[in-house]
This record gives sequence, structure tokens and C-alpha cells, in this order.
Amino acid sequence: MSSLSPLLSAPMPIAPHALVAFAALFIGGVQLASPKGTKRHRWLGYVWCAMMFFVAASGFFIHSIELWGLFSPIHLLSVLTITLLARAIWCARTGRIRQHQRIMANLFWLALVVTGVFTFFPGRIMFAVVSGS
Repeated sequence: MSSLSPLLSAPMPIAPHALVAFAALFIGGVQLASPKGTKRHRWLGYVWCAMMFFVAASGFFIHSIELWGLFSPIHLLSVLTITLLARAIWCARTGRIRQHQRIMANLFWLALVVTGVFTFFPGRIMFAVVSGS
């Protein structure tokens, strides 16, 4: 039986990090499926970018895996995510729409979906949430 208690009792900022990541997963899916270039798309895009920035920045304060001192590959992903968010916004604003689309789709799939799958491995908090153990 699943329970949110492992997530809600986790040290800060794990719960807000995970909850915002789930919201970004939902909004990102909506963005990928919706018409592009509309005011709604732009507005949701900025919301999604803010959420992704929060997820990446809060990741710097999560140290459950420590390979290099306090840091792990996920911290490198945080740096890459923030850099690519800025690049994607710049591309959209300068008319490089294909590049913008490619960066945003890659961020969605790699920084949210693939990375998110790893949080459900045994021993991780999200595994405890879904398995109830």
C-alpha cells in the first residue's frame, strides 16, 4: 500500500523538490501536446521553466548520493538543466524555434522523465512511497 509519509518526512528540500517535479511533469506533458506559439503556451512555458529552475536549484541541497564529496551526477544535471533553460528561452526569443523545441523536449524527457524513473529504484524515497516499505 502506497503512502506519502516517506516523502513528507524526508529532509528538506526533498518533498518540495519532488512535488514541483511532478507538477512540471504534468505541465510539460500539456505543453508538448498543445499548440505552440500561443499566449497560453508562452505563459505555461515560463511557469514550467520556473518550476524546472526550482527543481534543479533545490537539487543542489539534496545529498542522498555523495560520489564526489557532497556531490553526485545529479548535481551536474542541475547545472546542465539551468544552462539549457536559459538557452531555450534565448532561442525562443531570437526566433530559433526548432532549437528551442529540441532543447525543451530533451529537458522534459531527460531531466524529468528519465531522471524521475531513477527515483523509483529500491532504497530511494519514491520507491518507499509507491511500495509502502
